[in-house]
Amino acid sequence: MFLRPNHRSKDGKEHTYWSLVESVRAADGPRQRTLCHLGELNGSDQARWLRTVEVFNQHGETQQLKLFPSDVEPPADDPQVARVLVNRVRLERTRQFGACYLGLELWRRLHLDRFFEQAVDEDSADVPWSRVAALLAINRLCAPGSELAIEQRWYPSTALDDLLGIEEGKINDTRLYRCLDHILPHKTDLERHLKERYGALFGAEFDVLLYDLTSTYVEGAAEKNPMMRRGYSRDHRPDCEQMVIALIVNSEGFPFSYETFDGNRADVSTMETILRMVERKYGRARRIWVFDRGIVSEENLAAIRKRGGQYLVGTPRSQMKQFEAELLKDDWTRVRPEVEVKKVAIPQGQETYILCRTSGRKEKEKAIRNRFSSNMERALNALQKTIAQGRLKDRNKMERRLGRIQARHPSVNDLYEVALRDTTDGVRLFWQIKADRKSWRESREGAYLLRTNLQADTAEDLWSKYMQLTEAEASFRALKSELSIRPLFHQLEPRVKAHVMVAFLGYALWVTLKHLLQRRAAMVPKPTASGVENTQPFSPMRALSLLSTLPSADIVLPTTDGREIRLRRITEPTADQRSLLQQLGLALPDRLERNRECSVDPAIA
Repeated sequence: MFLRPNHRSKDGKEHTYWSLVESVRAADGPRQRTLCHLGELNGSDQARWLRTVEVFNQHGETQQLKLFPSDVEPPADDPQVARVLVNRVRLERTRQFGACYLGLELWRRLHLDRFFEQAVDEDSADVPWSRVAALLAINRLCAPGSELAIEQRWYPSTALDDLLGIEEGKINDTRLYRCLDHILPHKTDLERHLKERYGALFGAEFDVLLYDLTSTYVEGAAEKNPMMRRGYSRDHRPDCEQMVIALIVNSEGFPFSYETFDGNRADVSTMETILRMVERKYGRARRIWVFDRGIVSEENLAAIRKRGGQYLVGTPRSQMKQFEAELLKDDWTRVRPEVEVKKVAIPQGQETYILCRTSGRKEKEKAIRNRFSSNMERALNALQKTIAQGRLKDRNKMERRLGRIQARHPSVNDLYEVALRDTTDGVRLFWQIKADRKSWRESREGAYLLRTNLQADTAEDLWSKYMQLTEAEASFRALKSELSIRPLFHQLEPRVKAHVMVAFLGYALWVTLKHLLQRRAAMVPKPTASGVENTQPFSPMRALSLLSTLPSADIVLPTTDGREIRLRRITEPTADQRSLLQQLGLALPDRLERNRECSVDPAIA
């Protein structure tokens, strides 16, 4: 790392500008990357001093210095002149800055700093609990990890101590755990606050609510947590105890509320609890609920109707049999090249059913059926041959072998008529395909059924609303992948719930970033050969990854009189980073002045 002079002639005068540069290894060979522009280190002309630099001494007193390279003679008798040993300039204390800075800006745009200051900063503490809460949420957004990992690895490598104003050595896992205890009681107020901020920032509305559930498992026995139970694991970890998380979002993915349930709680049994919870927090309103068939029951739909609500839900496939005639008709409406829908009204009923058929889904289900059918037919032929050749003569063993074949192929077992019959040559296996069952299976492949008590919308509109359920699924994907809500390491119920709350805060920052990027991309047109189109928005993870390479560091300038001037600065952003910051409406600070030890201190001998 070194200082590079850049010479320029301007107005008949020679100027020298200095940059802090490092050598990096690239695919095309060694390259030089500019970390920071220091400006002019001028000659002896007093009218062309370098910018005045404000530094602090070890007692916190400020001082203005004018910097000169050591090989240039400065004006005599000026106590504010510092001659820099250019060949000994170095960079120290590099810290991750960009992603943390973005996370903090999102935190402030949601006014979460004000919310937690009012909620948890009443009690005096070495570090305000609102800042520790910000640290936990930003970690969940940028580099999710346990409290121990935050203390030992992540936090010391970031510039959050400067950004949040936290003194060195004040963050440890105990303080992080205690912060979880402080923020958990404010869950309901937090949800209301976020709902208002989403409305103010993005005009988000919550008339249509998408409801879905997922699970997350715990590492360890969790004997003191009664919520942890074994149940249906969506994480494919039936060996671990788990808890169920219910999430409600609007059609744009903004979170409305969430709830936690015991790990063995059935999806269908959660709806009544969620309805009461929403009414308690937000009052009664004519909301539209959208959820999949795993939550559908007559009792749940009746509970929504009783509250004056409306619904658009998936239905079990068993109900599709009564619409067999409609499936075979040709009066479908094509809403997309691969999607067809039709509206089916029930005589003297208040509900409408929507049949949907997707070509891609049809091909997938047909391929699955053919694969299982081929496997089952191969096994039946092998058993039939074994019996015919007399290698298997015990009827009980035949039945057991046949039962195992049927058990291995449950999805196509109903398509075959199979029987063991006594003949003149002994017991023989006979099987054949049920033509009517196969015809019905082929007609329903790729089709699914929706059910609603909405009356005015067309089949296309209803299908589009149901497809918004993918926003809830996307929310869970973000929670589980980008925000790493699983696995759980906490063993106590309140700490587990607080962990979910921190993940909820991380998702609040994530979805805010997502919509800021989308809005900015829609506002910035990109010229093309055929005209002008909107730019493709960054994904939240791509934006965070890009800014994670923007560090802050201390530039150490040794002087000829034995001192060291430390300037805490942010390195020069790349063109892509500048473009992203401009899209988000963010301006980097010129300097970081948090720690006063970044100052003019006597050199250590």
